[in-house]
Amino acid sequence: MSYSRLLVLIAALNEEEGIGCTLEELSKVLGDPVFLVVDGKSADRTVEIAKDFGARILVQKGKGKGNAMRQAIMRVKSDFEYAILTDADFTYPAEYLPDMIKILEANPDVGMVCGNRFNEHLHLGDLHNLLYFGNRLLAFTHNVLNGVRLQDPLTGLRVVRWKILKDWKPKSRGFDLEVELNHWVENRGYRISEIPIYYRPRLGQKKLKLRHGFTIFRRILAESLS
Repeated sequence: MSYSRLLVLIAALNEEEGIGCTLEELSKVLGDPVFLVVDGKSADRTVEIAKDFGARILVQKGKGKGNAMRQAIMRVKSDFEYAILTDADFTYPAEYLPDMIKILEANPDVGMVCGNRFNEHLHLGDLHNLLYFGNRLLAFTHNVLNGVRLQDPLTGLRVVRWKILKDWKPKSRGFDLEVELNHWVENRGYRISEIPIYYRPRLGQKKLKLRHGFTIFRRILAESLS
């Protein structure tokens, strides 16, 4: 396939340390995708660096990752084959993306492919202990209540068919976005596939806090009742 038919969506807030490395690596692996960076009014050089790599910039109204993705999807008018969702902090290696795309191309019943961080590649030092155990607890709750069985339902690395994503209007405002997206894809009648990936320590200041875990938990409950 032509990688020019790929859309890469990235939400960023004060990510000057990671955004350049992230976009550079994505460009090396994918060639010439369309980059859309939703900037949450960064106070550093995030936007300047992203523009240097040819990214289109959307200045976010409001705040939160879910809010950023909602605005990004509504902004896109062009047609794409697939959309890639990843983070701006260089944690997710781009090298897995071609294999993730191949899974979608070979399996029309698969609507999304996710990068699973929890495999033999992961060392506990890669994630803070509290984050690791909180993530495992949320994953267990997600699988039991939502019926969407994934090893890493909260991963930030995803390739989704654009025809599925373009009609999505996320209710999530923050890091509960991934839970809602899992439910959305499954409710459209598609399967979700996972591949094992390794996960790098982030560049820059960590954004995920304990309070976000409660937001994710509430979203899991909300989606189980919808």
